[in-house]
Order: sequence, then C-alpha cells, then structure tokens
Amino acid sequence: MSEKDLRDIIAQVLTEMNVSDGATASAVEAAVAGKASPQNGTEIEDGCWDDVAAVDLRKQYLVENPVAKEAYYDLKQYAPCRLGIGKAGARYKTLPVLEFRAAHSAAQDAVFNDVDQDFIDKMGLFTVQTKCDSKDTYLTRPDLGRALSDEAVATIKEKCKMHPTVQIYVSDGLSSAAIAANVGDVLPAIEQGLKSYGIDYGTPFFVKYGRVGAMDQISEITGADVTCVLIGERPGLITAESMSAYIAYKATVGMPEARRTVVSNIHKDGTIPAEAGAHIADIIKKILDAKASGTDLKL
Repeated sequence: MSEKDLRDIIAQVLTEMNVSDGATASAVEAAVAGKASPQNGTEIEDGCWDDVAAVDLRKQYLVENPVAKEAYYDLKQYAPCRLGIGKAGARYKTLPVLEFRAAHSAAQDAVFNDVDQDFIDKMGLFTVQTKCDSKDTYLTRPDLGRALSDEAVATIKEKCKMHPTVQIYVSDGLSSAAIAANVGDVLPAIEQGLKSYGIDYGTPFFVKYGRVGAMDQISEITGADVTCVLIGERPGLITAESMSAYIAYKATVGMPEARRTVVSNIHKDGTIPAEAGAHIADIIKKILDAKASGTDLKL
C-alpha cells in the first residue's frame, strides 16, 4: 500500500467520524509518520501466512516450558489430536485458532460443494441422482438420499451390465473432497485386484446426493452378488478427505445395517488409497467365498 493510499483511507475514515479538516490533516500526518517511523516498534512487511492447513498436528507442540515434553510428544504420534497447543493467558494462541478455523472451513466446503464434473468424466463414470433435488434436501432428508430417482433407475438398467458378480459405484456422501482425493487411486486398485482374482465386475458409475442405503436398491436393480460403494465420510476437524467403502452380499432394501462390511478412514493420513483398494478387493473375494458380509462374515 502506497503512502497516498494510506492518507486517503485515513482521511475518509476521519471525515465519516465528523472530525474537522484541521484535526483530520494532523491525524493523517501523525498516522503516516507513525507507520514510517521505526520508533513505534511495529514492522510492516509484505507477504502472507504459511498454509496453516499444512501443519502436521502430530509434530506441533506449543506448550512453553513443558515438564515432560518428550513423553507427551511421543503420545501425540498416535493420533493427530489438538493437544499440547499451549495458551496465551486464558486464551488459545493465534496459530491453533487459525488452524481450527481452516479445518472447520474445509469441512464445510467438503459437505456443501459438489464433486467436480470434470473429475467424474475423467474417471469414466456416468451420473445418476437420488430423489434429492438439491444439497439442502440431501442434508435434511436422509431417506430421499437412500432412494434413486425413476430416471436413475432407468439409466442404470440401460447402461450397466446386469447380474455382475460385483457392482462398484461412487457416491458423494457427506464429503466431495474425499471423492476427489481418493477415488482416482482406490477404484483402479479395486478393479485390478478383482481382475487378479478372476472376478468380474459391472459398470461403475456415480450417484449424486447418495446415502449408504442407496446401495440396497442398486443391488436389487443390477442383481449383483456383491455391491460396493465408495462414499465420502462426514468430515471432521482432522481431515475433510476421509472416504469409506461399504460392501454387502446380496443387499436388499430394508436389510439391517449389520449386513454391511465397511473399510473406513481411507485418506492420505489414514489407510492409504492404493492400499485400501487392494484390501477392499481382498475383502470382496472373502465375502464371495463365504457368501456373507457384515457381522455374518468372519475375517
């Protein structure tokens, strides 16, 4: 910001405060001089904050003069929790507050943003939609997120292979960020794993505004032996990119939740996406061998 810009801003503020012209001129000069003077103890410099979202919480320890820093630091390595962040008097320090707000913003974005259509096209997926007509409806009417629209049913019947051994599909769920961050590695890894086992799978696709329960109707439509959905998890303040895979053997509408097998916490700081894909393929094979899933499956 130039000195002229600073003068104009200060003069405008003082004018709005009904300060006289003489007082305004004096105040402007004092403010500009104060900014330029090194005597006021304030250093103004151009630049920006480091990315607070990139801080590794496992390595962050802000307590001053700790009693057992090494032991506490070792405990922090087990989970990226906001512990040992220190305080400024009775309040949190600035950096942890900014990190918290950044994480909260990322979680909100993950919930309210849609999965980018270019990404869906890049993955070679066609799109169908549940009975939810908007994100607001999706968030307030979970029941509509478990049922496909009539158009979606017709599209799946038209474009999907019927009666595959395995039907895999992707759904946004509660985190579009999780889909964008993980599906590109997980889906190919699952397909490769199934091919190595000699297991055939149907045509993958994308379900917009989908809940986990939509897989039951999809199972009935396609007639698949095993149905697997890759879906975004509800984001938290540690990560907004966590995805889960829900898998069920011969799923039917209205079946108990206990019949689902789940692989959760798929993200770069949890279960690595490529490894998760191979693991999911292995679980699908075990489900097919046992003809059971959920609590009926003994892994």
